[in-house]
Amino acid sequence: MSPASRREFLRRAGAFSLLRAAAPLGLQLAGISAAAAASQPDDYRAIVCLFMYGANDGHNTVVPLDAEGYARYAAARTVITLPREDLLALPTAPAARPLGLHPALAPLQKLYQRGTAALLANVGPLVVPIKDAATFKNTTIARPPKLFSHNDQQAIWQSFSPEGAKIGWGGRIADLLAAQNGKHLFTAISAAGNAVFLASDKTIQYQISNSGAIGFNRLGATNIYGSAKGAEALRAQLSASQNDLFAQEYAAVVNRSMAAHGLVSSALAGLPETDPRIALPATLQQDKLAQQLRIVARMIGVRNDDNIQQHRQVFFVSLNGFDTHDHQLGKQAELLHSVAESVAYFQASMEALGVADKVTLFTASDFGRALLSNGDGSDHGWGNHHFIVGGAVRGGQVYGQFPDPGLNTGTDVGNGRLLPTTAVDQYAATLARWMGVRDGDLPQVLPNVTHFATSDLGFMGKA
Repeated sequence: MSPASRREFLRRAGAFSLLRAAAPLGLQLAGISAAAAASQPDDYRAIVCLFMYGANDGHNTVVPLDAEGYARYAAARTVITLPREDLLALPTAPAARPLGLHPALAPLQKLYQRGTAALLANVGPLVVPIKDAATFKNTTIARPPKLFSHNDQQAIWQSFSPEGAKIGWGGRIADLLAAQNGKHLFTAISAAGNAVFLASDKTIQYQISNSGAIGFNRLGATNIYGSAKGAEALRAQLSASQNDLFAQEYAAVVNRSMAAHGLVSSALAGLPETDPRIALPATLQQDKLAQQLRIVARMIGVRNDDNIQQHRQVFFVSLNGFDTHDHQLGKQAELLHSVAESVAYFQASMEALGVADKVTLFTASDFGRALLSNGDGSDHGWGNHHFIVGGAVRGGQVYGQFPDPGLNTGTDVGNGRLLPTTAVDQYAATLARWMGVRDGDLPQVLPNVTHFATSDLGFMGKA
């Protein structure tokens, strides 16, 4: 371990120890008492970030249906153009450009028509508003660093800093709201491994597998190589008090992991995978995204269990494979099918559990892709279109400004890389406010939000 890594390890260990020692359970963070939180058993809200790694192509996700707009789109896309007759119409305002969805998104079209899904058009990382491509070329204008780089833009979407970022905006929300939870360890939960989105100063993200709690190998065993005493000795050795600082923290992590494993496993036993409210249909049994969303649904379903006790939660799930420089038509169709079917399953589960208006799922991705086709796919872009799904969403509407679908427009910064007209900060702020983050605390979560005219885009129905 490098010196820098050791320092970070100690910093986070110390932060967790301080939070764990605070009474009661760090509730002073949000200025709310344990009694107040306990008196509001139905005051639950959660957001679920679905991150599409590799950069989903928004231009073939949402396509203009009017004759002029489709012609301009088709001229730029050439061989990766979607047939107009295959697109799924989205209801839009009478004065708005008619839009259609990729044919693989039929389940999302139904949610949109029902009013439980909305579309946010042309959103992306911005430091300050940038009016047009000419303004973008002015080198004095603040721009996000390392544009069009996968690792950096993934980090910027999730944390507003390039690769190497240590704190995400989901984690910042968790820090502000963890005080409302009986067990703060379960405030930020990733079903997709370690995520910078959930990294924070105080709230350690809890990672969970598709089937449940992740345990230490052999620590839960009743015997090792046929010896019960061997299993007991291993647990005692790994969790014993130590004099060395690193050994102490390692023992603390082991003890915390064993305790959390027991709490989660016990709670989830009350909502097994076969429960009809959250059971996966046969068509999604092997779908990795659907499996992640099932464990999220189970964790939400047991939120009031004595072992969990949650009022505010932030979740993270993901799907890889969206870097479609080639074979885009086939690859994207398969991926979007997984997204649409999995999200529809999750929304149905939330409705079956009676929490549809308390849980909001939203999509995110590295960046959009260039409108200009490279022949068999598309290259890295900037602005992109995203979906918000849930019972509290003001659905059936398009938010933001849908871009001109042609090349060499006022928002084309080169090769059809479209300048975002809505900032990630605004997207995130709308979700954070719905979760209960106070306006005065938004700059702690979203460092650039004060640079934009509004922190509420209007797509959430409850303040």
